[in-house]
Amino acid sequence: MRYGAIDIGSNAVRLLIAEIVQKNHKVEFKKNTLVRVPLRLGDDAFLDKFISSGKGDELVKTMTAFRQLMEVFKVEDYMACATSAMREATNGAELVQRVRTEAGVNLEIVEGQKEANIIYSTHIAENLDIDKTYLYIDVGGGSTELSVFNEGKVLVSRSFPIGTVRMLDNADRPETWESMREWIREHTKDFKHLLGIGTGGNINKLFRMSEEKDGKPMSINKLNDLYKFLSSHSLKERISLLDLNHDRADVIIPACEIYLTVMKWAGIRSIFVPRVGLVDGIINTLIDKNILKKGH
Repeated sequence: MRYGAIDIGSNAVRLLIAEIVQKNHKVEFKKNTLVRVPLRLGDDAFLDKFISSGKGDELVKTMTAFRQLMEVFKVEDYMACATSAMREATNGAELVQRVRTEAGVNLEIVEGQKEANIIYSTHIAENLDIDKTYLYIDVGGGSTELSVFNEGKVLVSRSFPIGTVRMLDNADRPETWESMREWIREHTKDFKHLLGIGTGGNINKLFRMSEEKDGKPMSINKLNDLYKFLSSHSLKERISLLDLNHDRADVIIPACEIYLTVMKWAGIRSIFVPRVGLVDGIINTLIDKNILKKGH
């Protein structure tokens, strides 16, 4: 059995096709195919509050290709979620309709809180030390989702319109940073020795570059060193010498800045990187809906 997950982000659009495996009363999934298309809808959405017809056409073509791939792979169920860029584009709802009619894909624009909830469906909480408190940080192209986990449960969470593509476009605002700082101060002041959990394509890449062992946290000093190292290279060098994809080479710098700033404000010295994202959460959401709730 296979499920599909589509994530229409501000930087890239992804399709994950996963094999659903049931063993010993436990349902798990194995990644079969992951396709990533660097559409960068955020450039239009954050500057013009409108997704241009050119980008709209590319989105429809991408969704058509994704639907055909899902048909070939005999995907039984799928879920397609659009996040920050489509939330802010005045023609977001119109594009959803176009994708449904022309590409045959049902697409939902999800709010920041729902986006965060889907990412928690990756069952991150199950691997947390119940005695420790964590600040969960998910950085995307258009928004940053923050949540405080205590005793394995989410105490409080909030989505802020601060993201990598938004920063590159100079569309982030000082008052948003200030309200994020206030929120972090307010909700972390009672906890000592807070640990970080980071998700998103950029922190996954940074973690691989850090050469830390899987399951071990990356220190703020190591992250800061990586930031300095990456910043010391031009965009061209980051692509040619460091072998970063073109659409990763520019956003990785603001991503470092967001993670470092949040960690500093929260007094976090190290961050765990479970290497999961929205597509993983969508697959788990489908498993919960189709298998676990029905008790099959």
